[in-house]
Amino acid sequence: MNVRKIGNIFTVFVGGIIVTIISLWIGQQAYSWLPPQAAAESQLIDDLISFLVTLGAFIFLGVTSTLMYSIIFHRAKTGDFSDGPHIEGNVTLEVVWTAIPIMLVLWIASYSYQVYEQMGIQGPMELVHLHNPVGMESAYAAPKDEPANTLAEPVENIDVLAKQWAWVFHYPEKNVTSTELHLPSDRRVHLALQSEDVLHGFYIPAFRLKQDIIPNHTIDFEFTPIRVGQYRLTDSQYSGTYFATMQANVVVESPADYQQWLAQAATQKPTPAHNQAASEYAQAASQSVKTGWTTVAPAASPLVNYPG
Repeated sequence: MNVRKIGNIFTVFVGGIIVTIISLWIGQQAYSWLPPQAAAESQLIDDLISFLVTLGAFIFLGVTSTLMYSIIFHRAKTGDFSDGPHIEGNVTLEVVWTAIPIMLVLWIASYSYQVYEQMGIQGPMELVHLHNPVGMESAYAAPKDEPANTLAEPVENIDVLAKQWAWVFHYPEKNVTSTELHLPSDRRVHLALQSEDVLHGFYIPAFRLKQDIIPNHTIDFEFTPIRVGQYRLTDSQYSGTYFATMQANVVVESPADYQQWLAQAATQKPTPAHNQAASEYAQAASQSVKTGWTTVAPAASPLVNYPG
């Protein structure tokens, strides 16, 4: 083996180590690109995204580095217009560069499906076959060092109604209705998702949670908020003209503050909540000149104990 060949092998080896280190560093930076982790399940999604970013960076840097190395160190000499070596083919190389992408795709698919299962999100198969009852597997994604008895914590049950165009939350424990979703921190939460009219999407970016809501069906959905603060719930599905107004605040607070809020809201008399879609629709209907297509009239403003 000549010196040049040894040098090429050493260069490839060192370059592979450098590319791997840089790719791992870029993958770690991906965590800072996302909102703060406000639910236990968000760790699963963030780990998956970091893995995909690391893998993508490794492939990109590997291909780019190989091209740059070839351009810099294996370029033809000035005035050399001769043809390169005639190569008919290399079966081993073709098998390798076919097998590696297949293995990578299978790896990504397996990891993604594992996260999907752990999240407990109900996909299209569960929703299509709702006539065959399927038990929901709880989406528990707490840190590994968390006590095992955490699963025994009481589940907070909340009914969620989506309609054109408002979110309505009902707390059976105190018979409280609100247009603002309040959640206790570090407690398992069980939502019963329902749609009054069309397809809606329950999506909280800070929780990394998204669940489609099918009309005429109740969909069970569970997660564990872990970070006190205020977040935003949006409708991830286009549900009509004013779907952009279908947003709600999500308030995660300590269990004590949550119980205090419930008790205080229960003492308030239900009143119609402000509905931005209804206000915009009324304003458009009052105009003397009609513009645009006729749209669906928003549902009546819900009666709530706490309008938010």
